[in-house]
Amino acid sequence: MTVRSLIVINPNSSETVTAGIDAAMDPLRGFGTPIRCVTLAEGPPGIESQAQADETIPHMLRLAASLEDQAAGFVIACFGDPGLHALRDRTALPVLGIQESAVMTALTMGHRFGVVAILPASIPRHLRAFGAMGVTDRLAGDRALGLGVAELADPDTTLARMVAVGAALRDQDGADVLIMGCAGMAQYRGALEAAVGLPVVEPCQAAAAMALGRIGLGW
Repeated sequence: MTVRSLIVINPNSSETVTAGIDAAMDPLRGFGTPIRCVTLAEGPPGIESQAQADETIPHMLRLAASLEDQAAGFVIACFGDPGLHALRDRTALPVLGIQESAVMTALTMGHRFGVVAILPASIPRHLRAFGAMGVTDRLAGDRALGLGVAELADPDTTLARMVAVGAALRDQDGADVLIMGCAGMAQYRGALEAAVGLPVVEPCQAAAAMALGRIGLGW
């Protein structure tokens, strides 16, 4: 009998980002369901706009369909949840998006959440999603690093910017929990949490944890 896995799909084509997501899954690998991270080869090197996110959807749906007989559930690992509702329409398996899951997790960890975004252009699409979710009254702020997805691989520049933005969300906006607003930030969660003294939600971990719970409960 084939053991089904939680399939975590990175909708961009960066194997570096996928490797970071895969490493972030390590604390969740003892819960009985294998976790497999895959890269969407047809995706852009990084998803930095609504157009890029939307263009990945048909390719992501085809990839998910090809893996369905191996899957116990799916996580869409892009902080925009491209194709989330479309994939839910296509499968009876659990489907979690990292943005939705991160926000739901943050609401259980603090009263007001702040988001560390990659670029200023990312913020309007975040705000549209938060408005649709009905959580804008719990949003403290959404601030951008000014770094693209590929630039996140530089640890010195990225962590310094993340700490500065996290501190501003804490001190100026009143956030008491932070969300990392891109799957490419996964490796920095522990260091950011230590530097700013607030709980930090890594969205891929949040989504995978929810998915594993649903799989385990048979939902």
